[in-house]
Amino acid sequence: MEFINPSNISIGDNVVINKKVLLDGRGGKLVIGNNVDIAQEVNIWTLEHDVNDNMHKEKPGDVIIEDFVWIASRVTILPGVKIGKGAVVACGAVVTKDVPSLSIVGGIPARIIGYRKNNLSYKLDYSPWFQ
Repeated sequence: MEFINPSNISIGDNVVINKKVLLDGRGGKLVIGNNVDIAQEVNIWTLEHDVNDNMHKEKPGDVIIEDFVWIASRVTILPGVKIGKGAVVACGAVVTKDVPSLSIVGGIPARIIGYRKNNLSYKLDYSPWFQ
């Protein structure tokens, strides 16, 4: 796992962060709630460049990931995004805008492909897997 400017990154309880995950706190706050599952090779950015700026200006934005979110492998989350409670982001998705609670998103850019239908009462504990 790699942290960039960790002073802007907050991680809740019972969070699982797999290998080769990049968490960027340079452009704003990165807030990860409780019982969030982040699979391997995920990149979460709070800073990017403005493609429409003549000077290649930086474009910052907070990223908020609410409780019970599941982020699958090789997802990229761009600055200024909020992922609502219980949402699922499918493998390889690129998240460019807010994701509603309990929605399942996938694709490039990510769009809604379904909804979760459970009460999200679990508590993550994958410690035996990572010993």
